[in-house]
Order: sequence, then structure tokens, then C-alpha cells
Amino acid sequence: MSSSKVPQSASDTGMTDPVRYPVSASQPIRTKRAFVLVLMTLLVPGSAQLVAGDRRLGRAALRVTLTAWAVVALALLLLLVNRSLLINILSNPAASLAIIVLLAALAVGWTALFINTLRIIRPVLLRPPMRPAVVVSLVFAMVLGSGSLGYAAYLLNVSRNAIGSIFSSGPAIDPVDGRYNFLMMGGDAGEDRTGRRPDSLSVLSVDAETGRTAIISVPRNLQNAQFAEGSPMREIYPEGYNCGDECLINAINTEVTNEHADLYPGVTDPGAQATLEAVSGTLGLTVQAYVLVDMEGFSSLIDAMGGIRIKAGGWVPMSGYFDDYTQTHGKPLGWIPAGEQTLTGEQALWYGRSREYVDDYARIQRQQCVQQAMLRQLDPTTLLAKFEDIANAGTKVVESNISSSQLGSFVNLAIKAKGQDVKRMTIGPPDFDASFSTVPDFDEIHRRVDELLASASGKAEPAAAPGDGIVEPAATGGRLQAAAFRAPAWAPADGAAAQQSPPPSDFTPVTTTPAGEPITEAMLEQLKSEGNEEAIRQLVATNGQCAPL
Repeated sequence: MSSSKVPQSASDTGMTDPVRYPVSASQPIRTKRAFVLVLMTLLVPGSAQLVAGDRRLGRAALRVTLTAWAVVALALLLLLVNRSLLINILSNPAASLAIIVLLAALAVGWTALFINTLRIIRPVLLRPPMRPAVVVSLVFAMVLGSGSLGYAAYLLNVSRNAIGSIFSSGPAIDPVDGRYNFLMMGGDAGEDRTGRRPDSLSVLSVDAETGRTAIISVPRNLQNAQFAEGSPMREIYPEGYNCGDECLINAINTEVTNEHADLYPGVTDPGAQATLEAVSGTLGLTVQAYVLVDMEGFSSLIDAMGGIRIKAGGWVPMSGYFDDYTQTHGKPLGWIPAGEQTLTGEQALWYGRSREYVDDYARIQRQQCVQQAMLRQLDPTTLLAKFEDIANAGTKVVESNISSSQLGSFVNLAIKAKGQDVKRMTIGPPDFDASFSTVPDFDEIHRRVDELLASASGKAEPAAAPGDGIVEPAATGGRLQAAAFRAPAWAPADGAAAQQSPPPSDFTPVTTTPAGEPITEAMLEQLKSEGNEEAIRQLVATNGQCAPL
């Protein structure tokens, strides 16, 4: 007895499913299927394999995808409720390395899924004109997906290296009297120097709860600086740093680095630590950490940010060579005009350095302005867009003893501080007499600092003390020798800018002479060539005025 086999139809075998078996589908369906599989792999990695390929591979990939989504959701939740914890995790050396390896593995795995998707699509079944379009779409999706993960791993590695280079691995610090106090130092480390001699010293005092901030600038020529209790240098200078006219506060760094480094065993930068202790004792507050910026590399950090925006009150010279015999500067290398400006790194460096025709106190006001401009303009958009350049520049110019374990807390605090008014004080004009830094009254300094911080915290407004308040510039002055100008009403009678008060942000930049003639670089160069230094001094007397934009 014989039996005949009845062949199974395509419908019986299920091979009419155009997603899994495209051979039986029409050309338009095959094309649509190809683009849909690419999109599925981009949006839900593993889903294309689950519906049209190796289901086992698809299920495994989907589990990884869902786990990754859960981790991202948790990170977003931490960003909302505990941002500092998230930043601390990302900045932790071990945790960040694990995340980098995981991101790289996910990028490789996602790439493998895209390649597998191309196999599932079977481009040979597509019409010839559609094959390159599908392949290009898949490559674009692969770059968008896998490439983004790989780039994220790269940026996290750049951040990890920068954090390791800049910040310490020491213990965390606690607020003192509810505030964190950071010493900001800017100095040069030339080939002929051992250690940096800070050209600018300022304390950034931040309320630990609200982020309200005060900046206290200490002139580099302050004499008889007091070392804080417990400082090893206090044993050498128990009455203060009073070894003569050369013992200015900015010389402490070099002296300790060259002669007393043994007093600070285990300290990475003894000179910076000793300077911190001197500023602490001088101001009568506990400065917990320092940030030292090498000014020679400062311009690269500004350039990495895309420049900084300021409103300048007066023209600032980019000074040329200095003649020791005549004690005068040569022709300036250039000028930074008054008014709204976007400064390049080199210009910002000169803007914070220049003291030609004015004094250190005008320069200090400009330095404070540059600091505020950097803090204000280093927003998340700028940071993300220029992250690699900023991070690489930071490793070259910044040194700090702040523990990397507290970066999350301090970034969170910086975000709170952003946009709030900043209280400012200078241990010199306009807040103190010009001679005050030579014979400082430390009790008076401590009192004024306490009042400033109370005001910055919103606890009390400082009471006006004799000599406090705004020092009005003199209304008259001498005549310009060569140009027959009357002295500007904004210029002090003695030609020194030191006695001017810190201007409000709505000050009007001085861009013309009293006669209404525009001040130009050519005019200033002409006065310089005629040797009319006094005329230039009066025209640029307001260049300490500055506001960040």
C-alpha cells in the first residue's frame, strides 16, 4: 500500500511573514522592513533581532537595554534629588573607570547589533538603488548610537584624568561657621623661579547652605602678614611676616618652597599651604583649601571657554617692556578698549595683570571681575560644548588641594551661587586707606571681614564705620600737558585710581575725553610717543571699573 506526500504550502510553514522571511515580500515591503529594522536597533537595541533574527540574541540584548535604561533613569533621579552624590560617583576614580569600561562595552555591543541587523536586512534582496540608502542610514544610526556611547566614555576618561591631575585624594573638609573659604591664587612659575610668586590673592567665601558668596582680595604687597595658629611658620615669625620691606605676603610662597619645605612633610605644595595659613591669620578666618592658577597658562583656559564677556570702565594697556633705568614702560603691545568686550585668553591675562598708569588696587578690581565673569559664563552649555578643551587646559594651569571626593558638593554649591549677588572687599583702596597694607590693623581687618560675611550670609547688614563707604572721586584735577584737555571729572585729583570706589554694574564706560573726542588707540599711542604719561594716566584712570556680562 503506498501513500503520497502532500507538499506543505508557504502558509503552512509560516514563511509568508515578511518581517522574518523577506523573500516572499514585495520590493516596497522589503525596503520598508529594512528601514524599520535600522530604526528599531537604534531606539530599542535587540528588538530587531527578536522579531526578525536570532531571538536568543534579541532577548539578551533587550535585557541589557532595559537594564541600561533603568540605570539612566536612576541617574536622572539622582540629578534631581541628590546631584552631589551623582557627581561624586562620576568623579570617583574606581567608579568612573568602571563606567568607562561599561560604556565602551555597550558601544561595542551596540555596533555588533547594527552589523547583525544589516545581515538580517539582506541588502541583496533590495532593489539596487535602495541598497546604498539603507547602508548609509544604518551607518548613520550606528554612529549616532554606538558613537555617542564611545564619545561619552572618552569624555569621562578626559574628566577622570583632569580630576586626578588637579585635585587631591586627601580627606574632605567641613565648613567653618557655616562657610567654605577657598584661597584663589594667580601666579607665575618661570624658569628662574622655584615655586610660584602669587600676583593675586583672594578668598572666595561661600555659605555652605545658600551658596551666597563674598570675595576678599588681599594685595600682594601686604606687610607683616599673620600666620594662623598651628602654622609651622608661626614659630619662625611669631609676630608676623616682618623681616623687612621685602617680606610681602606674596613672597611667602617662594621663601617656604626654597627654605622651609621641611616644615611641611607630606604636603604637595608647601609654599601654597604656607600662603594659605598667612591669609587665614591675616583675615581672621579659617581658609580650608586653595586653588592655584598658573597665569602663564591662564589664557588657554579662557580660550577654551570661548573668551569671557565684560564691560570695561576704561582703556587698559597690554604693557610692553619695562625700562629699569627710567622706571617707565615702553610702547604698549596693544590696548583693551573701554566698553563691552569679549576678551580672548591673552587679553584676559593682560586685563588682570596690567597696572601701568594705575595701581595694584585697580588691577585687583579687574581680577575680581575676571573671576566673576569666568564663574558666570562657565555654564552647562559652555562646559558641555567645550568640555575636552576646558578639561585639558585645566590640567595645565590649575592646582588645588581640594579633595576630589567633594567635587559633587562643591559643584552643587557653585550652581546655588550662580546668579546671586557677590559681596566684595579689598584690604586696601577703596575699602581701606592706600597706606593700610604697609601698616595693617589686623583687628580692624577681622572686624570688617566679620561684617562682610554676615552681610553675605544675609544675617546682618554691616554698620557703616568711620572711613567706610564710598570714596567719591575728586571733581577736579590738573590739565593735560600736551592736548590742552581739562582733567576728567572722574579722575582723582592726584591722578591715582586707588581712591575710587568699586563701581556698580551700571557704570558708564569712559570712551571720550572731557571735550567729547573719542578715545582711540591712535590717540593713546600719540600721547605715549610725546612722553605725556600724565595725560594717558588721566584718560585711563577708570580702568579698574569692570562688570561681568
